[in-house]
Amino acid sequence: MTTMTLTRPGLPELVTGVRELVSPSAGPRATAFAVADLLRRWLPPPEILTAQERLGDPDRYVGHTLHAETAFSIVAVVWRPGQRTAIHDHIAWCVFGVLQGVEYETLYRDHGDHLTEIGRAANRVGEVSGFAPPGDIHRVHNTGDETAISLHVYGADLSAAPSSIRRVYDLPVLPAR
Repeated sequence: MTTMTLTRPGLPELVTGVRELVSPSAGPRATAFAVADLLRRWLPPPEILTAQERLGDPDRYVGHTLHAETAFSIVAVVWRPGQRTAIHDHIAWCVFGVLQGVEYETLYRDHGDHLTEIGRAANRVGEVSGFAPPGDIHRVHNTGDETAISLHVYGADLSAAPSSIRRVYDLPVLPAR
């Protein structure tokens, strides 16, 4: 019987690099910035996913957990055209880099009874961004004509948590004053 091991280009180097940066004594923002710098240097190709994984799902965006340990997780997210998240925030810091396509992000501020839009970004291949709670309320949307793939590093063990999402916001979005 032959056992086949799945090779994910760039993943071992990324895991080692993130592991060296994550420390209980570092704050979430500082960690997110450090991991973002690392991801800019070590952003893997879309082939970190198999051809089948890169197809995505016609009904919803899909995340593939590539690595999880106590201090962090690495997830590749596949977005087919038109797919989007709900407006949400996260349980921990997050850094993401775009491997393929365009990941469009809208940022919001919570005013208790409503949200206001505070920014937009069209993140293209090779671009890396990150954030740490609080102030990480956003929606992600594939506005392009091709499947988008992004690699996310979360400061949480997603094998032990049901999701990276802390809260989904079902509040009206009002124009900024």
